[in-house]
Amino acid sequence: MSGNRRKAFLVSLALASGALLMTACQDSDKAADTGAAQGSSSADASGDGSTPSGASSPGSGKGSGATGKGSGAAGQGSEDGAGSGADTGNGKREPVGQSCGANDISWNTRSETQAGGYILISAKAKPGITCVLPAALPTVAFGSDGTEAGPAEQSVGEQITLSGTTTAYAGVNPKSTNGDGGKELDSIIVAVGDDDPDPVSLKVGTITVDKPVVTNWHTSATDAVPLG
Repeated sequence: MSGNRRKAFLVSLALASGALLMTACQDSDKAADTGAAQGSSSADASGDGSTPSGASSPGSGKGSGATGKGSGAAGQGSEDGAGSGADTGNGKREPVGQSCGANDISWNTRSETQAGGYILISAKAKPGITCVLPAALPTVAFGSDGTEAGPAEQSVGEQITLSGTTTAYAGVNPKSTNGDGGKELDSIIVAVGDDDPDPVSLKVGTITVDKPVVTNWHTSATDAVPLG
């Protein structure tokens, strides 16, 4: 093959290769466009197909509501059941009310002269509150050292429900000894039991404290005289 013919062949081969390359690129672009169009079409179809899934949402919400309703029914059953209560011994249970705390009560004190002199404590539930004073001594303490009053009665009284105008009374004898000893104080600390987190300080005037005693709670002031 002469030099001119060889040169012409190489030029023709280059031109043919370029044409094939351009054709391949065009085919590749066309395929990509076709793939994108099909992908878009599939996405549209998927979007249309999502409608049943979306339609299931109300059903899901309804199911949740039904569950909530079932939970509410369970809650109602718990309330109606009133599982807590005191056993009366005859197969029935009586509701147990909320225990009183010192901050549930309006307090008052006054000095009495009977039985050598004592302090009468009165307790009434604050407006809108109903609570129960336990069948136990009120906790009454004196001074910075917390001297606590002992029992003035041999037996424990009954629990008292405070509500409205119902008033409970307890009598405190600050000095149960006959000697001249004791410490001078002008207030007492009162709580509903040892676990009451909010005891109150009540003014009582100047008193001499020596081995104090306190009665149980009573619904009558005349029953709250500390004779012991």
